Parts: sequence; structure tokens; C-alpha cells
Amino acid sequence: MELKVINYQDTRSGFGAGLLEVGKKNEKVVALCADLIGSLKMDAFVKEFPERFFQMGISEAHMIGMAAGLTIGGYIPYTGTFANFSTGRVYDQIRQAVAYSEKNVKICASHAGLTLGEDGATHQILEDIGLMKMMPGMTVIVPCDYNQTKAATIAIADHEGPVYLRFGRPKVPNFTTEDRPFIIGKADVLCEGTDVSIFAAGHMVWKAYEAVNQLREEGISAELINIHTIKPLDVEAVMLSASKTKCVVTAEEHQMNGGLGDSIAQVLSRNLPLPVEMVAVKDVFGQSGTPEELMAVYGLDTSDIVAAAKRAVARK
Repeated sequence: MELKVINYQDTRSGFGAGLLEVGKKNEKVVALCADLIGSLKMDAFVKEFPERFFQMGISEAHMIGMAAGLTIGGYIPYTGTFANFSTGRVYDQIRQAVAYSEKNVKICASHAGLTLGEDGATHQILEDIGLMKMMPGMTVIVPCDYNQTKAATIAIADHEGPVYLRFGRPKVPNFTTEDRPFIIGKADVLCEGTDVSIFAAGHMVWKAYEAVNQLREEGISAELINIHTIKPLDVEAVMLSASKTKCVVTAEEHQMNGGLGDSIAQVLSRNLPLPVEMVAVKDVFGQSGTPEELMAVYGLDTSDIVAAAKRAVARK
């Protein structure tokens, strides 16, 4: 499949658009924000449904607790703040009040990963996928662009149970079509190939697509799968592709420990041991810089995916 850039948009704006649309469709949807309405692009929802919005201030733990309480009345709360504050700051509240209590809370987290850029290591959380996927009963979704983030934001309202939805700040290629179905737990095969399987999530999907094109020019046929749902993982899609290509690359804007690569390696180690190369942050914190600079410094560029694919193929 040939993918084309429709435009460049930030995935957080996809969340804002999706929140407004799902609010119009479902009167039980409510929103809570920890003093970051503009950053989370929740303005339109606030204007349209002021009676269904709660400004919590810089009180993230209280926000999660209140969201859990709202579910008891049948509401579907969407919480909004930065990914660092959505997970690390409130892990205890999520574990006890949401996950353990099986509450229908949608934890929506912006400004995730290195592409937060100049804000630096304190805000560039790279551990959040691991933190959340280890929580029993938690669904973890990392969409790749504006359109998919909008679709995911709408889809999670119909999913019964806690969800962690991760997205970002920078404008990135928007390349999925508006009418492309979003099915929680079902991976998207974007390009078919025979020599190596590349599993990518979030901002790394477009970089992986660029890598597929470069590899094709060098005679390597790469299959690209967008793993937008980290948990539950589409094990069938992983096994089907890996069985065909016999080697795998994973690409994610997250620590190597605990992320997408970790999940796929677990599946393959139990069912089909084969070469796996992981493109991810290697056990270090981030630093200040532009998103482009940081992705290059930490080995998350298109060229790094190409090199990983070549290593995987050589190990077959």
C-alpha cells in the first residue's frame, strides 16, 4: 500500500476533535482536565458542553479519583493532562481507584515521548507504556497520526473498562484516511513484505514507512504493521507476519524495557523464537532539544530502522 501525507497535524488535536465528536454522540461522556485545556485541545468540548466539563486545576490525583467516582453514576470520564502527569504522578490512584476497581475511565495523555522536545527529561516520559500495560485490565492505545487519534478517541467510549490513550504535541504526517476503521486490539497491515516484519507504534509508524521504502530500493521487502493497540496485543497479526518473514524489527518512542518491543518479544519467545531487533530508547532519560534532534540522538530515526532491519535479516 502506498501511503501519502494528507497534511501535518499534531495528534493532540486529533484527540480534541474526537472528544468533541464523541461528546455529541454520547451524553454520558464527560471530560476532566488538570489545568491544561489548551494544551490538550479540549477547548471545543468545554465550549459545547460546559456542564459536562470539570476543571480540576493542578490536582491530578484528585482528577483520577473523581473520574473513578463519576463512572459509578454511569458517566464515561475522559481525563486530560500530560503523559508524565497522567501516569507517573498518579500511579497509585490509577492502580487502586481505576484498574483494581475496574472503573470505566479513559486516561488521555498528551506530550508523551522525546518529541515533546525542549521541555526536557522531566516531562519526556518514556516509561508510561510499560507502567500502564502492566496494570491488569488496562487497555493501552498509541495511535499514529491525527486521523487515527481522533478515531481512537471516539472508539474508546464504547469500550467497557479503563483505557490509556497516548498522543503527542508536534505536528507529524497525517496519512491514515478519515474513513479507516479503528478497531481496538486489531493491528493495521500498512505494507506487505516477505523479508522482515516491522512493528511500529505512534510517531514511529511514519518513520517505519520511510524505512520500508528505503529498504525496497536496496532489495529488501519489508512488511509494516501499525500496532496502535499495545494491549491487548494482536497476537494473531504478529504471529502471521513473523511466520512469513522469519525476522522482526520493533520501533517505538519509548524505553526499550517495557514497551512494544518487549511485548512482541514475549509473544515470539513463547511461540516462534526468531531474530528481533528493537528501535527504542536504551535505558536513559531524555534531554532538551528539538524533536528532530532528539529522535536522531536517541536512535529513533528512519536510518535506525533501516539498519535494524538489515541486522535482523542478516541474523536469519
